[in-house]
Order: sequence, then C-alpha cells, then structure tokens
Amino acid sequence: MPSSPATPPAPKVLGVAVPTPLRKLFDYRPCQPGPSAGWQPGMRVRVPFGRREVVGIIVECRDTSDFGLASLKPVSACLDSQPLPADWLWLCRFTARYYQHALGDALHQALPVLLRQGRPLEARTRERWQLTATGQAADAASLGRARRQAELLELLRQHPRGVVGSVISAQGFTRAQLRALAEKGLAECREEPLTAAPSTPGSALLAEPALTLNREQATALSELHQGLDRYHPCLLQGVTGSGKTEVYLQLIEAIVAQGRQALVLVPEIGLTPQTLARFRRRFRVPVVALHSGLTDAERLDAWEAARAGRSPIVIGTRSAIFTPLARPGAIIVDEEHDGSYKQQDGLRYHARDLAIARAHKHRIPIVLGSATPSLESLVQARAGNYRHLRLTRRASSHAPARLELIDLRGRSRQGGLIPPAIDAIKGALGAGGQVLVFINRRGFAPTLACHNCGWLAECDWCDSRLTLHRQPPQLTCHHCERQRSIPDACPDCGSADLRPLGTGTERSEESLGELFPDVCVHRIDRDSTRRKDAFETTLNEIRRGEPCLLVGTQMLAKGHHLPHVTLVVVVNADAGLYASDFRALEHSAQLLIQVAGRAGRAERPGRVLVQTLHPDDPHLRLLAESGYDALAENLLEERRIAGLPPYRHMALLRLESPREADGLTLAGEAAGALRQWLQARELAVDCLGPVPAPMERRQGRYHVQVMLSAARRSSLHEASAWLTAWMEQSPLARRARWNLDIDPQTLS
Repeated sequence: MPSSPATPPAPKVLGVAVPTPLRKLFDYRPCQPGPSAGWQPGMRVRVPFGRREVVGIIVECRDTSDFGLASLKPVSACLDSQPLPADWLWLCRFTARYYQHALGDALHQALPVLLRQGRPLEARTRERWQLTATGQAADAASLGRARRQAELLELLRQHPRGVVGSVISAQGFTRAQLRALAEKGLAECREEPLTAAPSTPGSALLAEPALTLNREQATALSELHQGLDRYHPCLLQGVTGSGKTEVYLQLIEAIVAQGRQALVLVPEIGLTPQTLARFRRRFRVPVVALHSGLTDAERLDAWEAARAGRSPIVIGTRSAIFTPLARPGAIIVDEEHDGSYKQQDGLRYHARDLAIARAHKHRIPIVLGSATPSLESLVQARAGNYRHLRLTRRASSHAPARLELIDLRGRSRQGGLIPPAIDAIKGALGAGGQVLVFINRRGFAPTLACHNCGWLAECDWCDSRLTLHRQPPQLTCHHCERQRSIPDACPDCGSADLRPLGTGTERSEESLGELFPDVCVHRIDRDSTRRKDAFETTLNEIRRGEPCLLVGTQMLAKGHHLPHVTLVVVVNADAGLYASDFRALEHSAQLLIQVAGRAGRAERPGRVLVQTLHPDDPHLRLLAESGYDALAENLLEERRIAGLPPYRHMALLRLESPREADGLTLAGEAAGALRQWLQARELAVDCLGPVPAPMERRQGRYHVQVMLSAARRSSLHEASAWLTAWMEQSPLARRARWNLDIDPQTLS
C-alpha cells in the first residue's frame, strides 16, 4: 500500500503580526500541543506582548530567528484549527505593503471585532424542527390526551422544510413538548447557521422575474458576460436612472448560476438597506450585508457566511472589501467615484482600488459603475485598460434634467432661496410633485456674528467657525465636535445684536415651513437621522408620493430612488468651486450631477435650479450646458498640464503636534533628508514642502504636510518606504503624530 505523505516537521519559530504601529513581525516559539493541522500562516494565536496578551496572526513559519530560540517566548494558545483564507491574507499583506502600513494593524482592521478579541470563527446557529418519516405518517389522534403535542405535530406537518425553534416558542409551545415528540421518534432537530442558511437544492434562483433590458443595457450585459471567466475590468457609465442596478442584478444572476459569489460595494450605509431589499426581492439565495450599522455578532455571522460560501451575494460598504469569499465570481463597485470609499484615518486604503487588485488576483470581472466616473477611471478607460460601457438613456421616457443656473447676486433671500426658486417650488407642489432642496451645510447657519462690531463665533481648538444649531440650541464645531452655549451678548463689545450668517439645513427647513405651512417638510442630514432606522423611516414616508418638501445634504443625493421628485433646487453651488483642493471642482461637479439625478425619475419630467453667485464661471457653465463628460475632459487637460493625478502619483506625509514648532521642525528635517536621499539615488520623485495644512490648527493640534509626487508609481513607493523608515527612527517623531497617505483624495 502506498505510504501516507510525511507530516512536515513543526517549525521552530513563528513570525506573528500583532496589532501595533511597528512595521515588523515578532518571533515566538510554538506552544505544545499545536493545532492538529500543524502550524500554518493565517492562524490566529494569543501571544504575550509586553505586560498584556494580544491576538496576532501567524505570517511566517521558519526554523531560525535573529534573537536565538532560547530567548523567544512561547505562543500562549492557538485559536484556530484551520488558517484564515489564503486570499484574505494575501489581500491584507498587499494592502499593508501598498499603503505603507504596519501589517499587524492592517490584519487587525480587516478582521471582525469578535475575531480580533479571540472568539472562535464559527457561525451562530439556531434549531430547526421537522417531522421524521414516522411523524409524517403518524395520526395526531394517536397522541391521546396530549393535546398540545398533537397541535405541535400538525404545525410541523404544515411546514415540510421545518420550523425554527424561536417561531415554535412564539406559537406558545414548550421545549418539553418538542422533546416529547423527539423521544417518540416523531420529530427531529437539526442545527443550522443563523445567518445565510443555505437555500433548498434545486429551487429556482429568482424570486421575481428580471426586467426587460433596453438596447444599451443588453449590449452592456453582453459585454460583461464575455468576461465572466477572466479579469475583465469594465467602467459602466450610465446617467442617473439609466438602470445600472438592473445590469448588476442580471450579471449576478449569471455568476450565482455558476455556483460562484458576487461582492457588491456601495458607498454609504444609507444606501445599504434599499440595495439589500432589492437584491433579496430578486434572488432566492441568501444575501448578507456588512456595514458599520451591524452589531459585532451580526457582522461576524455575515463574514463567516461569505467565507464558508453559504451566501452567494455579499453587499457592503468600504470595509466589506476585506470579506473572504469561498468562490469569488465578480466584484461590483457602485458609485465608484464616491469619496466614501477612501478611509481617511488609520489604515488609509481605497476600497475601489483594492477591489481592482483583488479582481486581478482572482482573475474575475469587476464592474465600476457611476454616472460621474472619477478622472482616474476615465483615464484608464481612455487608455484601453478598462472596457468603457455607456448607458445614455433613462429607464423612464424623460431625458435627465438640465442644470438651470440662477444668479444670486443682488437678490433678496428667504432661507437661502430667491423668489424665482420659491415660485418654482410653488408650481411643483401645486402640480402634485415633491421638491428636493439641496444644501450641503448642517445646522441653522454656518456661524453667528455680531452686527455691531463684526465678531464671529470661532472654535478655540480649530481654525474654523462654530456652526449655529437650533435643535438643540448650541454652537458646534464640525471638525472637533466641541460645543458651546449660544452667548446672550457679544463677548467683544457686549452688544446683544447677534445674528446668524448664511443658511444651513435647519434654517431652510424653518423657512420652508413658514412659506408652505400646509406642506410636510422632511429634513435629512446627519443630525436628523442619528436615531436608528430614522433615515429609512423618513424615506418610506417620502415614497408614499404625497406632495412634500425634502431638505437634505449629500446624504439624500447619493443613489436614492425618489420617483415623485420633480424639482431640485440647489441653494448654493459655489462652495466647492473655489476650494484650495485640486479635486474640489471634480467632486463638486459629481455631487451636482448626482443631486440633479433625483429629479424626473418616473412619469413626470424633472427640473433642476442651481443658485450661484458665479453664473458666468466657465467650469460651471460648461457643466450646465454640455454635461459632466465635457467638464471631465477639460479637467483632465488641466491636470495633465499641471502634472497632477491621475497623470502623476502622489503621497502625502501629514504631521500634527501640540506645538507648531515641533511639527515644522520634524517636517523640515524629513523633507531635507528625503531630498538628499533622492538626489543620491537619482530617483525622479518631487518633494514639496513642508507647508501648513489648509486648516493648520485642528482639534488643538498644528498640522503640517510634505507632498511626494512621481510619474512612476514604483518610484513613489520606493521613496515612501524610505521616508516611512526614516520617520520611525527619528527621535523628533516621538513628539508628533504622523501618517503617510498613499493616493490621497483630499489635501485637508
């Protein structure tokens, strides 16, 4: 008989990544006894680290250590019998390497909270009771005087697939009655996962039929079907309301029919419930969601269901990119341009870019969908690296509404609205429509001012003004969240003539309530939707179709289907036109188009009014007259001439310290050392700075920046790795916080 393969000898040293900012592995000796499957990379272990114990992940198994085997501490315990998925470990290592981040911290952030704490990687289960073959043939009368057992027998008979234990309890039956049936051989219990219980073999895939596609949708889907078995990146650019989601659904149908899984990323937690509901209505297979609104236990259940392959469809926000898939088949990134995909603290990854890397690794198709694609994606499509698919027609019979610019100069305003806009609102409400008033400022007013001496309410900890709120009445800094009571008099001159300056959502809500007292006004911003389910409850009221006014920030602009909105009024379109960030105009234009897309999505055509103090601005006029594509071409040419992304690659070293001098000194030394190193290596990387951040003082700390820019990504990463190592060894760096942001999406 052939001999069984020899078990590989146990390693003498385990290289463990622990959750720390230090960019290295820590060596430990294996403990005894070890896991039955042997020590392997990807296993979680509990290890002593300083004066505490932490959960780390084995990354390397080897026989030597630079510290000598006798000096190594042993692992306290192995927490897994099998390693975490190899592709998940690869993605985390790639992320840490690309974004110049500590591997231990990257692995820590990519795990559900309960796994970080050492909980077993197993699904929560529930009981499902069903009749045995004997029970199916039994007569309830044979149970004699056990009336409740007989009723329970009939309940189970009505459900051949079984009944969940909690449902049986809700019907008033007891566990004693269930056990009695089991002891008589009439019923049996089986354990099943609480989340994503597998669907019945042979059942139909679709719960409702797919919609009929128009010619453009059918062409796009045909192109996507041609790449189901390979890495096939596609940019699906479709105007708002053109049916991109239906294309996603029919693509996923083909993927799931092959026995594979699809991962769908959405930018905002507010979009997750409606997306999840639509997918669950369409498919009979389990669909799970991953987002920050879940409890730790729910998140682990969903993560495990995806890892085990029980859920063919996974929907989630940014962090869901780290969800392991047993049989990956496709990745879809909806609203791929959205800034929410970029993590702005800690591990500063971009979920869209990681999705592309992951699709390439798995050799599966990836779809990037948007009405207003990012300039980075447009350049890739122009170069032929992405297949560019277009949907130019709406599913409804109406074309997308054009932007109508309205001059604010010299006009009286009420709640930020001028008379032509108010008249348009009256007309839309009178015709039975709904109106969306978009203002991307929370609170009642951007600040409070003294009409006598000009004093402005400013934050003591940030270079910003305090926002006036009425619900509850207070002054709040939206950068550090510090709050102050509203003063009775000016602290400088003592005048009681304090007035709000500008307009926020609360002030617009109040003014519209006065102008239209018989119409319901819904305000949707971060303040009004703090309560759980408040956002979805408000949206459900809006979707009833009764005439109403919606006052909202960008929360309401992204992806929501509001079929009864016929008019959109943008209170002030100028906020993003003249900001210091070079991406501000791109992001502002994308937001305007997204907001405009909420109008005219059903039977009645839509109209979009854009109030502005700069109606002759060439960029704004180009957007209004020729659309987003024309403006994007213009912006790309400007970026090419200026040597800015996407034509060059960028990294940003951010430093912050309580004392201004400490940050400037450290940044100056780091920039000087880097320039000397670049000159010696003859590496083509530009080093600019140090300069104060656009908001120099924030949360009581001074912020300084050094920018790196290069035409070759490899050169930028080589310089970034050297700079990171220099910062870690610099004694001055202990006096400041710092981070290196690869591919920053904002310079603030």
